[in-house]
This record gives sequence, structure tokens and C-alpha cells, in this order.
Amino acid sequence: MIQFPGAHSAHDPAGPQAVLVHRLGDLLYAIATVVFVLVVTALLIALFRRRAGEAVDDPARERGMATVVAIAAGATVATLVAVLLLSFGTGRRLTATPPPGALQIRVTGHQWWWEAEYRDASPDRWATTANEIHVPVGRPVTLELQAGDVIHSFWVPNLGVKRDMIPGQATSIWFQADRPGVYRGQCAEFCGPQHAKMGFLVVAEPQAQFAAWLERQRDSARTPADSLTRRGREVFLASSCAMCHTVGGTPAGGRLGPNLTHVAGRRTIAAGTLPNVRGHLAGWIIDPQQIKPGAHMPASAIEPDDLRAILAYLESLR
Repeated sequence: MIQFPGAHSAHDPAGPQAVLVHRLGDLLYAIATVVFVLVVTALLIALFRRRAGEAVDDPARERGMATVVAIAAGATVATLVAVLLLSFGTGRRLTATPPPGALQIRVTGHQWWWEAEYRDASPDRWATTANEIHVPVGRPVTLELQAGDVIHSFWVPNLGVKRDMIPGQATSIWFQADRPGVYRGQCAEFCGPQHAKMGFLVVAEPQAQFAAWLERQRDSARTPADSLTRRGREVFLASSCAMCHTVGGTPAGGRLGPNLTHVAGRRTIAAGTLPNVRGHLAGWIIDPQQIKPGAHMPASAIEPDDLRAILAYLESLR
């Protein structure tokens, strides 16, 4: 598993929703601790206070015990009601309507990768990427979530966002990142043999940096600048790669696999499984089943010279 700076857990909240969940969790931990201490204390008192020869059927003692039990039962009911109300209030705030001006992103879960579409009023300005979702710091983001095959679950612990994705049922959730960072997400619903390797990254960056990134994502793929990358594009388009992947500005328009128009600009490959470097990329192209057994990408019988050309081409797609 790739390691990134920072603690990727719900105990390091980086947005308002995550803060709400974290505070509720801390409160529940505190209540559980108090209850545990009180129960253990009561047990110890019961063990050490009983005096030798004390009458077990003493009416006064029985009335005292009944009073203690009634108080404990009342306190338990009051605590459970308070926790219920707090949980309900937190849930209402988590599902509240997002503030105006939220960024709209459609996220589709596939076996075993993530597709992210950045919508715009003009369809020619849509941008599609995979396994890496960029968002601006301090701006609400609304996610339209859907599953492309089986049930998945979108979860980013640091940002407090988690929602199941059921085939045929679109749902939505919103979040906000309050500080820059790279936050790891994960599918949280078992969806097949490579469920554990269905990760993704949420990259929170300043508004200007995000706007520049999004504008680049709207561009078509770069034209090869040398003979090696030109050869790589020819091999790519002549192979089965073009049947499953899209590269903007080329005849490759497959939708079965991730969009590769700007693949070299991503931090990882194989849905967060490997760093996006030449050696791992070569291994993934040649035999993805060694890395993610059961993945829907087949092995490639490709000559070494053609492999070097394809690697050069893919590394140019930024």
C-alpha cells in the first residue's frame, strides 16, 4: 500500500463533516469510558463492602439496592436518549443541503477503479479522470455517486464522507476540504476479489492551482514530440489498449478502463495500488494479473521495443 504524508484516518479531520463525526466519536468514547469506570467501581464496592454475617434479606438494604438500581436504569435511559438525539442531529447536519456554489463531480465506481467526471454547463468543457479527484480548498463539493457494476462504497476518512453506491440508484453527498493535502479514500463495501485494491486519492489544493489543473484536464492529449512517442502512439492505437481506454484527441475512445488522456499527471496507477513510475507502469501493462488478480485488464504480449515506445507515449500524457 502506498504511503502518503499525514494520518489517513477519521481521527485527523480535514473538513467540517469530518469534524462533526470526530466530535461525536470523541463524545461516545467519553461516555463509554465513564460507564465502564462506574460499572467496575460498582462491582468492586459490591465485592468488598459485604460484611460477614450481614443479613441478606434485610428490608432496609433491599430498599437501598432497589433505589440504586432505579437510579442506574434512569441514568442509562437518559444517556441512550441523549446519544440518540446527538447522533440524529449529526446525521441531519451531514446530509444537509450543501451551500451554494458547490463544485459538481460525478463519481462512478467500477470493478476495481474510480471514474470522476467534472461537469460544466458546456459539454465540451467536461473533464474525465480516474482514481484521483482534485478539489479546491474551502469550497463545497457535491458528489453524484453511482455504481457501474456491483455495490461499492465511497469513503474518505479524513473528510468525513462515506456513502454506499448501488447499481441503478444515483445518490449524492457533499463535503469540503479545509486544508490542502492528499487524502486517501477506499471502497468500503466488499465488491469482489480486488476490493482491497480499489483505492483513490482526493487532492485538496488552493483554488488557483485547482483551476489550472482542471483546465489542463479539459485539453486533449499532447501531440508526440519525437519519433519514440510517435511510435508509442501508433502501437497504442493499433493494440487492444485503444478498445478499452480513451485518449482525448485520438481515435481511442474505449470506456471499459480509465481515461488515459492525462495519465502521467496522476500519482498512482491501478487505483492507488502502485506509484506511477516507469517500472511499475511497465509491469502493469505486461501482466496486470500479477498485481491485481482478477482485474479486467488482460496481459499484453508486447515486444520490448514496442513496450519502451508505449511507456514513452504514456509518460508524455500530462
